[in-house]
Order: sequence, then C-alpha cells, then structure tokens
Amino acid sequence: MKMAYRLGIDVGGTNTDAVILDERDRVIAKAKTPVTEDVLTGVVEVTRRVLAEAGLDPSHLAYVMLGTTQVTNAIIERKGLLPVAILRLGAPATTAIPPLSDWPDDIRAVIRGKTAILPGGVEFDGRPISSFDAEAVRRFVTEALDAGLRAFAVTAVFSPVRHDDERRVQEIIDALAGDRVSVSLSHELGSVGLLERENATILNAAVSDVARRVIEAFTTAMRSLGIRGELFLAQNDGTLMSLEYAQRYPILTVASGPTNSMRGAGYLSGLKDAVVIDVGGTSTDVGVLQNGFPRESAVAVEIGGVRTNFRMPDLISIGLGGGSIVRRDAKGTIRIGPESVGSHIVRRARIFGGEELTLTDIAVARGLLRLGDPARVGLSEAEIEAIHRRAVRMVEEAVDRIKTRAGDVPAILVGGGSVLLPERMAGIAPIVRPEHYEVANAVGAAISQVSGTVDRLFSLDGRRRDEALREAREMAIDEAVRAGADPDTVEVIEVEEVPLAYLPGNAVRIKVKAAGALRRL
Repeated sequence: MKMAYRLGIDVGGTNTDAVILDERDRVIAKAKTPVTEDVLTGVVEVTRRVLAEAGLDPSHLAYVMLGTTQVTNAIIERKGLLPVAILRLGAPATTAIPPLSDWPDDIRAVIRGKTAILPGGVEFDGRPISSFDAEAVRRFVTEALDAGLRAFAVTAVFSPVRHDDERRVQEIIDALAGDRVSVSLSHELGSVGLLERENATILNAAVSDVARRVIEAFTTAMRSLGIRGELFLAQNDGTLMSLEYAQRYPILTVASGPTNSMRGAGYLSGLKDAVVIDVGGTSTDVGVLQNGFPRESAVAVEIGGVRTNFRMPDLISIGLGGGSIVRRDAKGTIRIGPESVGSHIVRRARIFGGEELTLTDIAVARGLLRLGDPARVGLSEAEIEAIHRRAVRMVEEAVDRIKTRAGDVPAILVGGGSVLLPERMAGIAPIVRPEHYEVANAVGAAISQVSGTVDRLFSLDGRRRDEALREAREMAIDEAVRAGADPDTVEVIEVEEVPLAYLPGNAVRIKVKAAGALRRL
C-alpha cells in the first residue's frame, strides 16, 4: 500500500494533540494526551493512540509534522541556552550601543559569551562603512573557539541590502571550525533595524542546541514507532520547514502553535479571512487570518523580554483557558488567570475533588461540559454567571483590540477550551465552531505547505523596479525550496512593496512570500 497519510502533532501548554489526514486531507483519526515533562514522551503516546484509532500501519504515513513550544520555553525559562560568540560588523559606527545592551540581566548572563564590533557593514545603498578586516575576524573566531563557544551570531549593518561581509565571516568560521559550531547570520533572519535584527540572530544561535535535541528526539521517537515518512517542524507563519532548515533557523518555531491553530481553523471552517479565537488549557490566542494565512505583526515583538524584528504572527494572548484559576480579590473583583492548573486539572479542579476553582468547573456548572461532579463546584447560579460573563468579556476585549474595522467581524472558535464561549458575543458575527475544532492546531500542522520569505531593501538607482521585484520573487521561491517545498508547486502568494522616502537613492523595501506543496517522496 502506498504511503499517503499525514500525521500532524502540536504540543501546547496543556495538551499534545494529533490528527491523521488521508490523501484527500480528511481527518480520519484524532487524539489528545496531557503534555509530559519531557514533551517527547507525550508525542509518542499521542502518536500511538491516533494510529490505533485509525487502524493504520505506521509505514503508511508519508509525512509527520510537529509543532513544538520547546524553543519558546527555553528562551522564556532561560534553560538549555548556549553562550554565544557575538560579532557585529559596523565599526567605527554602532560602537556606542554594544550588543545585548537592552537585554534582561538574567538572560544576558546566560547568553553572553564573547562580543566584538569590527570593521565592515554597508550604508543603506550598499556602500561600505569600513573595509572588512579578515584578520581581525580570524582572531575573534579563534579566541571564541579557544573559549569553548559553539554558537556564533553575525550581524552586519544593513546586511538586508548587501550581506557579503556576513558571508565572508561564515567562510572564515567554516574554515576554522568546520561543522563543530552553529552560525547564525542576521540577513537570513531579521529585517531592517540593526539592534532588533541582531537580537533575533543571537537568540537563534543560543537555541541551536535546544533545536538539535528536539530534532534528534523527534526523529528517534518516530523511527522507534516504525514511521519512515518525511519529518517536518511547523514554523510561525503557518507553514512547514524541513528538519535541516529548522536546525539552522530554530527561532522560526516560536509561536508556531497559534499559527497552526489559525491555519487549521481556516481549513476546517472554509473561511480565509476571519478572526481566530483559540482557547487552550492555559491561554487564549486571538489572531487574524488573511487569505488563509496568519496576519504578521507590523511591529517589533518581544520574546522573553528581548526585542526582535523577525517575522511573527500578529497575536493577542490572554491568560484565559480551561485550566485558568478563578479568584476574587479583597474588593470582590473576579480574577481569571493567568495562573492555570494546566495538565493537572484532573487532580486540582473542584469537579474532580480538587480545591482550585477553574473555568472548566464553570463550564460544567453551566452545562456546557459533562465532566466530573458538578455538585462540587459549590457556587450559586449568580456567581457562576458572573464569572462566565467576565471570561466572555475578556475575549471580546481581545477581539476589539486586534480587529481593524468597526462593527461585527467573523470569528472561528477552536481549541478544546472554546466550549467555554457562547455562540454570540459582542462585536463578533458570525461565530463558527467547525468540526474537529478541538484539534485545529494539529490539523493546521498537517495541512501546511512549505514557505520561503524574503524581506530586503533594494536601491532602484541604476536598475528597474520590475528587476528588483523579479529578484525578490526568485529569492523567495529558492528559500521555499530550501525549506522543503516541491519546486514544481511553489508560487508567490504575497508581495509587499514599501518605498522608503526618508532614504536617498530611490530605496524600496520588498517583502515576498512563496509557498508550495511538500516534496514528493
């Protein structure tokens, strides 16, 4: 029997979800398990369950897609991060603000390895700031290697315009260290804005070891189950990347969970343009679908207190989920979250004999769910309704903040915790809760395409606009193929062109996104 099935897995804050899709992208099996301490144990367990439900031999899976929070968690928790050799090319400019200047003290202490600001980099129009000093770079790299550093982050001024100097540093590191170290180049990750792009590059380097462990464990786990299909990780624009690509750009997995949910919501509902409300066990993520893909944030985004400018979905997250703890403060005001019982809900929620009042208790008391013992909730009808109204209002406020026009907007409700929400809410209409809503995140991972994005500055002095656009399109298509797309299926799905009037030289910022189907086996 020819392999034709897809397995999508998404690791959330509370549950690990999985679905299997057939060759027509129909859901034929789904499963959930609580997130385990080491994450991958839960991935193996949920895979076994979903294969058993489908009655499918593991060898029939053509593709396996994983959305994981482990890179995000490593940054937030400051765990598993490598010290980084940080090299900025831009001297004598940029020396007033050294790398890591605006970082929180706790993560700076973990990541700071060796730093230097050396000659190199270019002006906005590609003219050199100062001559590249290959010998100074070799000394820096040698000293970093002697200090035992295994991760390098290289940032040159205006490298999105011209990245020759960053490539020359890569060549020097390769010559001195081979494949013993990981190298992150800023022009491959961030956009215009030196410090934010440098920050993203440093974070990418710091999590390279976390990514390696995740990829190795994922591969080992799937092969131990007899799965021989091709493996992918979800990235944060709602598409996929090969494991090799993910090892080079692990930072792109940050926020992949919410984007999986958004893509899954659009696929299950048939809507391409809508607000998506994803209610999990710990939090609710509110985002916007545009033409079937998550809308990207137009502003710099903080990750673990570090300001970055690489692509991120435009999301509003609130501490409201099925496991959110409900309390009243000294003034009697209802407080929901952000504390959550998470995957321990079966021990700590009142309906199961625990002592914490959670939103799941409220849902059971209102008859929205049939779980545990409703009599254990111990609240009056008025108290239950007041808490429920507060939860609904929190979601309505989040939708109001993210929508871009007045009046009602269509919304898709997904996630296991979405049963907490009613069919009608202020400012939202119509509201769609599609079939398989509780595993939309895993569906989103399973149906995803593979993409490539280019965000560059081009000077139109001496060249035509259509030439710059064609070059950007070709670069985006090449990037999608590198990430694992079938070259015959890749097409450009988004082009954004922004003239930069404040820069001389007829400069323009061109952003192109291309996507295609997975490589044929």
